[in-house]
Amino acid sequence: MHPHLELVLAMSGFVGSHFLLSWPPLRRWLVGRLGAGAFTAVYALIASITLVWAVRAYAAAPYEELWQLGELGRWVPHAIMPLACILVVCGLLARNPTAVGGERLIRDGVRPQGIFTVTRHPFLWGTGLWALSHLAANGDIAAILLFGGMAVLSFGGMLAIDHKRAVALGPAWSTLRGQSSRIPFLAALQGRVSVDWRGIGWWRPALGLALHVALMHGHVALFGVPAMG
Repeated sequence: MHPHLELVLAMSGFVGSHFLLSWPPLRRWLVGRLGAGAFTAVYALIASITLVWAVRAYAAAPYEELWQLGELGRWVPHAIMPLACILVVCGLLARNPTAVGGERLIRDGVRPQGIFTVTRHPFLWGTGLWALSHLAANGDIAAILLFGGMAVLSFGGMLAIDHKRAVALGPAWSTLRGQSSRIPFLAALQGRVSVDWRGIGWWRPALGLALHVALMHGHVALFGVPAMG
């Protein structure tokens, strides 16, 4: 067996299952037979199993270097991860019109608020920046498979969500799209929305920074390597 084959299979399962189970025809069919709650549980179970598999396969994969950025590469995550953590926390702790179940918010004509006046995909931007920053710091084949796959899921997920919402919601989605942007701050720079700093608040970014600090200090316990390694 190729030394990286297990990681290839695990990441294919993790990334592929996300896109496959989110494909509207299949999702509608499964929800119709399982029910919304059972479908969500199955979705989460598959994601959890394949993620654990991918992490274990990554840890067991041999190190085959492709590039080495040296000191610069080690500092890339430290520069990017605070912002990534803030985006993840702000995205999770707000009403998200692009998340599962957010269709109701779009149909109700809810205007983007808080972090969604910066980007309509804050959580995915956070995970995407996490993946790219760690890919830069770990220039080996296993890192490309793990972090590259996560980046594909994050940034490809933005495109997939926007397409599905456009097909399913039509004019309601067009209205929301006109009031927001995938690229952070683009809608604000174009004058289509004003950044809702009050809605973002101070405590969500503070929690994001606290998450970053916790990950830094717990990096060895969680991932087996020091954050400053």
